[in-house]
This record gives sequence, C-alpha cells and structure tokens, in this order.
Amino acid sequence: MVTVRIPSALRRYAAEHDRIVVEGETVAEVVAAACAAHPDLTERLVDERGMLRPHLAVFVGERRIDREDVASTAVAATDLVTVLVSIAGGGHDDVRMIGFRERATVEDALAAALSGVAPLAAEEVALADAANRVSGGAIISTVDLPSFRRSTMDGYAVVADDTFGATPYAPIALAVAGASMPGDSEVPEVASGAAVRIMTGAPLPEGADAVLRAEDAAEDGGLVMVKAPVAPGRNVGRIGEDVVAGTEVLGAGRMLLPQDLGLLAAIGRATVPVHRRPLVRVIVSGDELLAPGAAPVGTRIVDSNSPMLAALVGRDGGVVAEVVRLPDGAGPMREALQRPGADVIVTAGAVSVGQEDHTPRLVAELGELQIHGVAMRPSSPTGIGRIGGAPVLLLPGNPVSCLVAYEFFAGPVIRVLGGRSPAWPHRRLRLPLSKRLVSRIGRTDYARVLIRDGAVEPLAIGGASVLSSVTRADGFVIVPAGSEGFAEGAEVEVGLYGGAG
Repeated sequence: MVTVRIPSALRRYAAEHDRIVVEGETVAEVVAAACAAHPDLTERLVDERGMLRPHLAVFVGERRIDREDVASTAVAATDLVTVLVSIAGGGHDDVRMIGFRERATVEDALAAALSGVAPLAAEEVALADAANRVSGGAIISTVDLPSFRRSTMDGYAVVADDTFGATPYAPIALAVAGASMPGDSEVPEVASGAAVRIMTGAPLPEGADAVLRAEDAAEDGGLVMVKAPVAPGRNVGRIGEDVVAGTEVLGAGRMLLPQDLGLLAAIGRATVPVHRRPLVRVIVSGDELLAPGAAPVGTRIVDSNSPMLAALVGRDGGVVAEVVRLPDGAGPMREALQRPGADVIVTAGAVSVGQEDHTPRLVAELGELQIHGVAMRPSSPTGIGRIGGAPVLLLPGNPVSCLVAYEFFAGPVIRVLGGRSPAWPHRRLRLPLSKRLVSRIGRTDYARVLIRDGAVEPLAIGGASVLSSVTRADGFVIVPAGSEGFAEGAEVEVGLYGGAG
C-alpha cells in the first residue's frame, strides 16, 4: 500500500482526507487508484486521455517525477507520493498561470483559506485588557453574588410582622436601633418592635426579614412611624440571586462586552482566559511605492494598502506584528515570506502574472499555493497558500481589489484564529434596487452601492484602482456566481461600511 498526499485545494474532493492509502506499483497506477477511491478527484488530476494534468507536479518522497515518467516510475509500499501544483519557473507550467486557466470559485477559495484554521490557544490577560477579546474557555464563578443578604432600597430593616396593619392614618411606631451602611461588617440586630436605618446595598441585620421603604416611613425623635405594611422578604436581595457559586457565568467563544467585564469584576476575577490575537505580517511590494505620509510625486504613488489592511486587521481582532514594504524582486519577498514570527501573512501586490509578480511562485516553492486566481470581480488574481503553519493570503495591489480580497478571505482567517466567527462583521439591510444591477454568470461580483431614499443605487463593480469608489459608497452588494444580476426593484442584501441606512 502506498500513501498519497492530497493538496489542501483538492481535499474536498477526497472526503477531506489529507492522505489516502492505495495500491499500485507505479506512480500512474497510484494516481489511478486514488481517482478510483475518490472519483471527484479524477477530472482534477488527469485529463480525458488519463494523463496527469500539466499544471500538477508529482513527487515520490523528495524526487520530482516528470509527467512522461509517471507510468514507468515504480513505487514501494513505504513511499509517499505527493501531488502539488507546479513550481516551475515559466511557460505553460508556470504556477502563476494555473489559476488563470481555471479559476477557483469564491467558495472553494474560502474553503482553502480556512482549511486547518482553528482558534489560537488561550492566554490569561488582565481584566482591564479583555474587552473585545474572545473568551478562551467557560468561566465559572467561585462565589455567590451577592454573598450576603442586602437591602435593595433605602429605608428601614424591620420584622415584617411588626408592620402589619399600619396605615398613613394609623402608623405604627418602632424604635430606631441604629444604622446599616454599605460595607459595614458589624450592624445592630433587629428585635421585634425595633428598626434599623439601612441604605441600598447595605447588609441586612440579623433578625430583620424585610426593608420598609423610606417613603413609607417618617422618623421623629428616635422613632420611625411605619405608614404601610411590608411583606416578609420585600426589598431584600437574597444570597446568590444574581450568581450562584459553581455556575457558568460566561461561555467559551464569547466576545467580551463591557457588561461582561463588570460581571467578571463582581465575582472577583482579576484575569480572564482569552484566545490569543493572531500576529499578522503585512507585506506590500513595488518599486513605485512611497511610505504613507509622503506625497505622490511623478510616477511614484503612496502605499495606501498597508494603512487600510492594518485597520482591517485591528477590526478583526488581529495584531499587525509588522508592515514590510519591499521593492520589486524575488529575494526580498522570499526573505519576508519565510521569516518566522507570524500567525498569518497578508501580501498586497506582485500576485498576478507580470514580470515582477514573484509572490505566487515563491509561496508554492516555500510551502503550498492552494489557490491562485478566483472567479470574482474585482480581486481575480487573489491567491491562497500556506508556509509552515501560517496561512498566506495573496491580495492584489489595486486598492479596491485588496480591500475586497481581504474581506472575502483574509478577514475570515484572522477572525477564526482569534476565536471569532468567520462571518463578515458588517451590519446588513435588505432594500430594493433603484436600478438594474448587471453581472455575469460564473463570476462573483462585489458591487459598491449608494443608499438613496430607501433604495439601493449601484455605483461600481469594476474600477479596482479607484479607491474613492468605496469611500463614496454606503455599502456593497455581493452578486453570486450563479446570477446575472438583479432587476430594478429587486430586494437585495446590502452590507454597510459604516452607519449608513
């Protein structure tokens, strides 16, 4: 039996297995057996003649096997046969061209991006630093809350039986035996015929079983005149009525809100277990780029992607560990990609098929390039890969394409690593279209839209470099690949950029 390693992009066609075990004496027989075991692999591994597809590379152990030799190359039972996308340098086997011949669907690209991605381990942080973090485990209270009987009103702690029959016209007089204030550790006891002045939150004295409201009493010369009866237990906070010791106060995977921190403080928590925030390396490249803060001059443009990406990473709970701004060239990009220290790598630019677009080939060489080219507009050159344990999201350099690719693929990865939902964080509305929104079957479109008088007006689908199209827009509408668009008057779901609508 021979083990076949399946690339991440194809695992959905192999019942999510990363490795399968089959019989075969040659590489060709092993590939055929893998296809027989999982028929959905067939059209993705071999062509109609049964030949290995030219954009794939096969290795036996560390040895690459030429396509012409797969039928004659013998394998042993202890061999590992690995199927990868080609990492050749150019021509018809150039890894950069693979996705452009048969682009992945948005759904397949997202599945590849999230493959193997799970929340990072929990860490303990100070309570004051836990806001908007995600709880890394269930939090159990070790105390009752409140831990003592207390007054929920300003008034008088009394024996309820002493107040029965009291009216404004026939008040009952009780002797004032002292006071109980919040934080007091010693308070007078209440005997029948007496009352203790008490404030909200103060401990209930022994002997008392109710609190008479201040407005139902009048104090005069050491006596309190009771003007209304009070039932036993009235205006008294019971031990554990808020939280009982041993109960779960907050579950795992919860985004911690300000009120959650208040409750955690109340039960005595000084630290909180939360998922570690993913460290993100942002890499932007191009000889033409100037650092943010500079003014564009001549043919040089300012890097607008790194500030935008840093803000998006922060929104999604990640931490930008570093922004690396590189000139064109494979050497600097290789070093930035393979350097350790990042949970996620997000690149912007150098991802298409131009002379200086080295990033896809380098990712394939250093790790695995699962996806390159997605059937969407904008952002079609997007790539999905992995180097070591770190997902690598290859985003186009045009600013709108960069934004859109981040939202579809990088954002979900960063949110899941931090323990959040992969779902987009935008508020959504359903509104009618004021004009027809046209798309093309087979491609997912991200349309920027305006909201005017309760209706949606399409603004742009193209214009990948026109960043102002997303600042002028109120939100976006996603047109799925199976649709030609939406007719005028059709109700569509709008994701909002901010407070619009």
